[in-house]
Amino acid sequence: MQELNLKVLNKPGLHARPAKELVKFNKGVESEVVIKFNGKSANIKSMMAVMALGAKQDAEVTVTIEGPDEADVAKAVTEMFANGFGFPEEL
Repeated sequence: MQELNLKVLNKPGLHARPAKELVKFNKGVESEVVIKFNGKSANIKSMMAVMALGAKQDAEVTVTIEGPDEADVAKAVTEMFANGFGFPEEL
């Protein structure tokens, strides 16, 4: 299992667009990916669960990854957070 502490950089936080990108990404991996914030957790399989976390810009979230491809998934998820989930205009 890998655990990452990441910062939400997008101005609107983990809203619909980043959540959708996480769900799309999840379809191509074998590992289980869960985001934890403020006592709540969300599997990235669920767009609504990710949005319900309420993680705003600059929020520190913990991402746990467990599975056979966890090293690759950890790298990709870290890049997604760092690059604004493909929405650089929101950084």
